[in-house]
Amino acid sequence: MRLFHGTDNAEIQRPTVLTLGVFDGLHLGHQLIMRTVAERAHAVGAVPTVITFDPHPRAVLHPDSAPPLLQTLDQKVEGFGVLGIEQTIVIRFTPEFSMIRAEDFLREVVKERLHAKEVYLGRGFAFGHNREGNIELLRRVSKDLGFIADEVPEVRLRNQRVSSSRIRQLLTDGNVNLARRLLGRPYGVEGLIERGAQRGASLGFPTANLHPHNRVIPRNGVYVTGALIDGQWRRSVTNVGVRPTFGGDSEPSVETFVMDWAGDLYGDVVRVRFLHRLRDERKFSSVEELTAQIEKDVRQAQSYFARQPVKCSLSMV
Repeated sequence: MRLFHGTDNAEIQRPTVLTLGVFDGLHLGHQLIMRTVAERAHAVGAVPTVITFDPHPRAVLHPDSAPPLLQTLDQKVEGFGVLGIEQTIVIRFTPEFSMIRAEDFLREVVKERLHAKEVYLGRGFAFGHNREGNIELLRRVSKDLGFIADEVPEVRLRNQRVSSSRIRQLLTDGNVNLARRLLGRPYGVEGLIERGAQRGASLGFPTANLHPHNRVIPRNGVYVTGALIDGQWRRSVTNVGVRPTFGGDSEPSVETFVMDWAGDLYGDVVRVRFLHRLRDERKFSSVEELTAQIEKDVRQAQSYFARQPVKCSLSMV
């Protein structure tokens, strides 16, 4: 994967087959777009390319309604590579950039700089000043500029469109199982492991306290999770919440107990994937009652991991 900031880098490889968009979450709909771009690029001897924007356009134009993002930019770019994209071009989205007309962008960037042979958009995506760059304009302009343009059909699940906003709501509700189906993989966060109060260790269940880079965290509760440590996915149980038994914190924390493993993770960046929700977080009347519940949580997680399909879930990047 080659990563470029801006479109005027001489090392950008051409010609291209490309798509453009935000692609937050890289869900099943986005994955279909990436596969289409990769397959068509290989068919016509071009480089599969993504143009994406940072920050999110709505964060610049309408910050009060900007959505929290499911992925960091680095996580998204990594996902592009897994899906067959060979180069990503990140355009810094500014108020000035938002004033560029879609037709000018297609002519000056897509055609003249990137030598696009084919361009694909997700259904409903629009770009350029006043979002005038829809699929109809793209098809019309592409005929004049000499490249092919088409729209990739949306992906639907349970007769509903797969979308980033729907996935955010599912995670807010704690429905990580259905979110996994829309994403095509378990939802994951990653972050630096920080030193906490070490209450888990005193209870016999030492936890890694994750300071997540991701802004979207599933609803407070206890989850079966997978933790990526030293390149290997390990079975774990994760609590998201404010630890009400110990008085409650002002901000939710993400604490992961890695089963059948012992080691020092302080200062490491760890990735955690949410596989299944076990229960709500609640306040216990005593430390002994909390410990008994944690033991039950771990047994339920062990039972969950005994199922064969989980191995497939954790093998995915």
